[in-house]
Amino acid sequence: MAAKGFFDSVLYGGPFFGYFICMFDIKSDLLGPLKIIRLHSEKARLNAVVVVDNIALGPSIGGVRVSPSVSVEEVLRLARTMTLKNSIAGLAHGGGKAGIMADPKAPGKEHLFRVFAKLIKDLVEYIPGPDMGSDETCMAWILDETGRAVGLPEEIGGLPLDQLGATGFGLAACADVACPYAGVSLKSARIAVHGFGSVGKAAAKFLIEKGAVLVAASDTHGTIHDPNGIDYQELLQTKSASGTVVNYEKGRRLRPDDVFTVDCDILIPAATPDVININNAGLIKAKLILQGANIPATLEAEEILHQKGILSVPDFIANAGGVIMAAMEYEKRSEKEAFETIKTRISKNTSLILERARREKRTPREAAEEIAKERVIEAETYREF
Repeated sequence: MAAKGFFDSVLYGGPFFGYFICMFDIKSDLLGPLKIIRLHSEKARLNAVVVVDNIALGPSIGGVRVSPSVSVEEVLRLARTMTLKNSIAGLAHGGGKAGIMADPKAPGKEHLFRVFAKLIKDLVEYIPGPDMGSDETCMAWILDETGRAVGLPEEIGGLPLDQLGATGFGLAACADVACPYAGVSLKSARIAVHGFGSVGKAAAKFLIEKGAVLVAASDTHGTIHDPNGIDYQELLQTKSASGTVVNYEKGRRLRPDDVFTVDCDILIPAATPDVININNAGLIKAKLILQGANIPATLEAEEILHQKGILSVPDFIANAGGVIMAAMEYEKRSEKEAFETIKTRISKNTSLILERARREKRTPREAAEEIAKERVIEAETYREF
């Protein structure tokens, strides 16, 4: 049903902190969302939204996304993804997400994050973590202001998710299980990565260690493609030195979105939402898609892929490595324990949902959502709201 529309605001923390609690004409269901909070500070030039989708399993964990284009709708979808991800991963956490409408490369980032943190200090149902446009340093600023954050620098007791490559490690664990279902041999499998950033780099690294061959990688400047294989270390150095993969000297330069149409066995979308959609889903040649980013494919696109016989492992199964490590950090577990948990849980869940999807002739997302929701709905019976 649709929630009632209203807009209410209360000021906290002084005359320039605007703290807006707002409900829009949104779709709500048995799981949530529980809270949608809009933050605004004219003085700090802060515009942000926080969504606490569900806390039946425990306080919500979810990243802080920083982008000029991030929207309330996107944050709502991401928060629901976190609810499902945390549930099926067996974590004692619900799902939440935050979006700051700003350029992540603009000056004054620390001030922006500290104001954001002050405004969510009393929102104890939400534990922030890193996401696109934010990192472990940003989480350290939030921790300093609120006393809660995950994905922290190692120096202050954190397990730095990007530095350790937690999400990429989980994607590789997922590939180990999913490849036989897709008719792919991981050893010598050709991989293409959309978004050669923190997640994309780590995924490529761990998959190459298992024998895969990187044949294409993209960023916002373009795609580099070499069917004979790309030298991973050389590509890393090129990206670091020039800021883009397209300056890699070997291979062929293509447009950014051409990465979706190259011949490959495994495609990893590891950047922004909805990059796989009805316009390009029919052109994809991969046999297996591992969703490295959150909500990288529309539901319509996933149905097209399913009809084509392309196996697409949903985001909240494939890329759960980051939040699993974040939860381990929150529980003061070790790096070794975190990596073992990532491998065990992602392997188990990938097998579970792919077996059910094949048996019931459904998409992997349909099978995965059903399993994830069952745990949350059961937990809801023990709560008053």
